Amino acid sequence: MEDTFIQKSGNYKKLFKDFNQLKILIIGDVMVDSYLWGKVERISAEAPIPIVALRKRENRMGGAANVAMNIKALGAKPILCSVIGADEKGGQFLELLKKEKIDDVGIIRSNRRITTTKFRIFGNSYQMLRVDEEMENDLADKDLQTLLRVVDQILDKEKIDCIVFQDYDKGVITPRLIQEIVDRAGKYGIPTTVDPKKKNFEAYHGVTLFKPNLKELKEGIKSGVDFHDREVIMKEAQILRERLDARFILTTLSEQGVMISLKDKTEPRTIMVPAHLRSVSDVSGAGDTVISVASLCLALGRTPYEIAFISNLAGGIVCEEVGVVPVNKEKLLREVLSLL
Repeated sequence: MEDTFIQKSGNYKKLFKDFNQLKILIIGDVMVDSYLWGKVERISAEAPIPIVALRKRENRMGGAANVAMNIKALGAKPILCSVIGADEKGGQFLELLKKEKIDDVGIIRSNRRITTTKFRIFGNSYQMLRVDEEMENDLADKDLQTLLRVVDQILDKEKIDCIVFQDYDKGVITPRLIQEIVDRAGKYGIPTTVDPKKKNFEAYHGVTLFKPNLKELKEGIKSGVDFHDREVIMKEAQILRERLDARFILTTLSEQGVMISLKDKTEPRTIMVPAHLRSVSDVSGAGDTVISVASLCLALGRTPYEIAFISNLAGGIVCEEVGVVPVNKEKLLREVLSLL
């Protein structure tokens, strides 16, 4: 029934073209993804570990900045809001923004924080180790107030079509920030979407779309039920939707696909979208892609099935790439059209 429904629901070439008209405000933890690529030919004499002979270094934007990259790759305008350190990595992050032609109007530098950096070490094309340099304490009150002032300035100046919370538990997003932004979104009539983490899981009351993965759903609900049963997952997602007073819960289920839980008229309803067989190279950044596509489709008023169907395809596409990369818009459209 859902397959028939999607075929009747609109012109997908027009949908992808309409992405170009949107402005998306992204709030969350940004970071530098630092890649070290090398070759492994021997084991260290100091310890039983491989030696990676370094061949190449590369810095990319990560965290909430990867959502901005996905939004930009899909044709919309991202406006990124975060707090980074007044440090060397913060300078590198701003250079990466400039290189990608993404506005830094929402980026605040603070000497009270460091810029989160994830070092990924690859040997013979396989990721061997990750080293994280970060701090996880909440924003200082002064930084929070500055961030809210910047958001207010953006909302007054720009017509924002959706606000995305991209939470990595690094301290930029706090319960107070969430409530302040959700209140502002309500005032402007802007939908809100969330890619959550554990610390603030139940603080997102009143958001439009909440997107946990299965592990996050299990840890966030803390119910102790058996999450191997699909019926149980559906029930728990509906309970969470009611608890958060959210319109949609979009749960990613890895190789099982995605499900979107909603209230249809007076009855709760769950839509399942199966995954498509793929050669998975790296799942890093897939959640960023899913929330990006879901936010654009939501902003354009697409149906729950379309939101789940298209964002599920997008997440699968980026899993075929090594490292954190944005989705390819043309490839995604081709896959959407080929499955209708």
